Amino acid sequence: MNSNSPSVEKLLREEARALGFIAIGFSAPATPPHFDQFVAWLSQGRFGDMAWVARHVELRKDPRRLMEGCKTIISLAYPYSNSVPVGPDGLRAARFTEGLRKDYHIRLRELGKKLAGAISEVLPGSRSRVCVDSAPLLERSIAYSAGIGFFGKNTMLIIPGYGSYFFLVEILTTAPIVFSPPQPIMGQCGQCKKCLDACPTGALVNPCVHDSRNCLSYLTIESNRPLDPSLGSKMKRCFFGCDICQSVCPFNEGEEDVDLALPSGEEILNMNEKQFKDMFGQTAFSRAGLEKIKDNVRAALL
Repeated sequence: MNSNSPSVEKLLREEARALGFIAIGFSAPATPPHFDQFVAWLSQGRFGDMAWVARHVELRKDPRRLMEGCKTIISLAYPYSNSVPVGPDGLRAARFTEGLRKDYHIRLRELGKKLAGAISEVLPGSRSRVCVDSAPLLERSIAYSAGIGFFGKNTMLIIPGYGSYFFLVEILTTAPIVFSPPQPIMGQCGQCKKCLDACPTGALVNPCVHDSRNCLSYLTIESNRPLDPSLGSKMKRCFFGCDICQSVCPFNEGEEDVDLALPSGEEILNMNEKQFKDMFGQTAFSRAGLEKIKDNVRAALL
């Protein structure tokens, strides 16, 4: 099949839906929208201890440097559960963890490879690279340029009619796929500022301006520093990540459900490294490690 055939786009859209993706968009590799704002954000040091974010700025500016001969970027959105993972004592974690399920990086890379395989089948000789929140890409900006959603004031990408509870996957491919011109979706927040008002630590300093250094998600997952016990009351018993700026968003309206998927805080505090690895080794929690999670649990239970 010729890559110029419109049916390639249609086929990939159908295959993506069959794999469970809720949105797919196509864009040409170029400097992503909002790149200058990203550079300004870096210059202000708002990335905290996440030194990796400040590396490879040139690659983030030009995705073609990540893959020689890249002609098309495919952006994909995959939903995660609306349920809140909790333990028997009410200790909770952010929704994206999906409790003790296998880490989303692993699951979505497998799905992305299946779609990349479909590209190879219809366009023999093409090469593809699957990226899941790991390569130096401004993935939200690229997905925005592909028409998947708009930026909310909480800096999350929002799909109208769905919300922001989803992961992003990118496929960089050498296939010059012809696609319908994407129509970026303009912001739909209007005068609403519920996310800014609800953020317990002031991490949302202005609409669309996020300071990681004050964000509970950053502080409980990415930060190398011990968690300040004074944050305990602001954590709302959530020891890993934070959903507050999303849960108050009108685009995520719906009843909050719970998934009794986690052990109690006492069980976590009594774990050794082997027990932690056995239970959390392939989950999103493994990223933080046992000692940091114990630190978080102590604060959340205060």
